[in-house]
Amino acid sequence: MRLALNLGYLSGRADPAETFALAQHAERLGFASVWAAEAYSSDSPSVLAWLAGQTSTIGLGAGVMQIPGRTPALTAMTAATLDLLSGGRFSLGLGVSGPQVSEGWHGVPFAEPSARTRAYVEVVRLALSRQTVRHDGPHHPLPLPDGPGKALRLGLRPVRDHLPLYLAAVGPRNLELAGEIADGWLAVFFDPDLAAEQLGHVGSGRARAGLDLDGFDVVATVPLSVGEDLHACADPVRAYAALYVGGMGSREQNFYFSLAVRMGFANEAAEIQDLYLAGRPRDAEAAVPYPLVDRTSLLGDRSRVADGLARLAAAGVTTCALVPYGVTLADRLGALTLAAEALELTA
Repeated sequence: MRLALNLGYLSGRADPAETFALAQHAERLGFASVWAAEAYSSDSPSVLAWLAGQTSTIGLGAGVMQIPGRTPALTAMTAATLDLLSGGRFSLGLGVSGPQVSEGWHGVPFAEPSARTRAYVEVVRLALSRQTVRHDGPHHPLPLPDGPGKALRLGLRPVRDHLPLYLAAVGPRNLELAGEIADGWLAVFFDPDLAAEQLGHVGSGRARAGLDLDGFDVVATVPLSVGEDLHACADPVRAYAALYVGGMGSREQNFYFSLAVRMGFANEAAEIQDLYLAGRPRDAEAAVPYPLVDRTSLLGDRSRVADGLARLAAAGVTTCALVPYGVTLADRLGALTLAAEALELTA
């Protein structure tokens, strides 16, 4: 199992210098990749292009580029450009987002997300292979019928014949789709106890494509909080858990809420959601149970982090993308160092 760094997205108070320091430190430690996210704050390609010019060996991953935010042709152009500028270090992660962001921020209907994702990936792959892009169907018809447009091909020649493509997925149907059409799965709230069920869905998709799990990259984003007091370590992670379980979606459709229910936290998830949607995020954070955080994070000292990394590897994770927590930048840099040392203990 490889280590990676997940930077999340920049907030209004974020210091880009700290973002660079974390990425630079991860590169020095030999991490395989650094990933940047987007929701409705910073965009991932800008952050990754900035890092591409200040790093030399570490892989650069979009985790994710939002499908409703760009045409598939623009995504292919951006991916090819980032791969060229980074010397072949870019990995393209895609996600369909959720109904609130898709419809409320991008103005794109959320209907038929799996079918739209499949069509989107088909166009992206066509473009990156430098074939003339023609695509039928209701989601991304190219060129538009009965108009002046003509079928085109990407003018930039990609660095590599095959640029790795990942899908963010939570529910069973999207897990199968990731296995079928992608090179890897971007997972969040990854619980080793639930991994066999989730990877079973991925495996079904791989089998549909005539493939197995060999070479398929399971990238789990995992919060990392270092210290002696486990409950104190869990406290800063509660805000992240409350946001996703309680607020990243509506009451009728929240994939992370559903995931918490499948983990066995149905009553707790309902309380978190009620509080968050009532405008009480602090109370929602306080309602996040310690076991939910512990099962989906790395908490504690070097020995306990090593045990957690071993569990993740045994559960099928091939890349562990760490989100380091800490009061200061030095705390977060130290957490990454500890994790690198902990991984050596598992060898």
